[in-house]
Amino acid sequence: MASSPQDLGPVLDKDGVRLTVDDAIATVTLTNPAKRNAQSPALWRALTEAGQLLPGSVRVVVLRGEGKSFSAGLDRQMLSPEGIPGEPSFIDLARSDDAALDAAIAGYQDAFTWWRRNDIVSIAAVQGHAIGAGFQLALACDLRVVADDVQFAMRETSLGLVPDLTGTHPLVGLVGYARALEICATGRFVTAEESVNIGLANLAVPGAELDGAVQDLAAALLAAPRDAVIETKALLRGAQGRTYDEQRGAERAAQARRLRDLAGLGE
Repeated sequence: MASSPQDLGPVLDKDGVRLTVDDAIATVTLTNPAKRNAQSPALWRALTEAGQLLPGSVRVVVLRGEGKSFSAGLDRQMLSPEGIPGEPSFIDLARSDDAALDAAIAGYQDAFTWWRRNDIVSIAAVQGHAIGAGFQLALACDLRVVADDVQFAMRETSLGLVPDLTGTHPLVGLVGYARALEICATGRFVTAEESVNIGLANLAVPGAELDGAVQDLAAALLAAPRDAVIETKALLRGAQGRTYDEQRGAERAAQARRLRDLAGLGE
């Protein structure tokens, strides 16, 4: 019987994040279900480190949260005047100069950027609440498989803030500007059925079937040759920023690389 990621021991296990690797599949698990996997700067640093520690053999990364909720968003202590011990409070951030404030937020964003790397395909397995930063973490992944009890919500606007953890670009790309604006400005919940209907989620399944559905999707992704998947992902990621004719050119260049590689003539 094949060993599970847990059998191999974690590559990383700190600050509410655990990374395990089983051959070509890595699993990143949020491990603080008692706080509904609330997010903090320490958790974001651990997520960034997880991305840095991925072995080159990994092709698929699964992101999941322990317990009933994927992630209920920011640790609310971050919003208090005193903040989280050892971390800058929101008041400290507000008092920073422009460069320092920009650098602080950019550091937080690092936890959300590596999931889109061309050499991996990332899948978020989302159940229960995915609110604010939790919603944006799910959006950071390439694909989303959701349980039928999922509740997405972007609550930053209701707190007087904006979504700043890289979620706005993928959200607009997935559901369109008008729907994204409505979701963000109202802060309302998006259910499993709607998330599939509007293109936010790839698949919705009963909660008991979530892990199995993600495993099946990961296996399907691994069935294709790695280099072809990398080239295809790069093509699709770049499509929005290219004209039709530029995309045609990118397709030709990518296919030339694939043909030469398959013929043994690649660099």
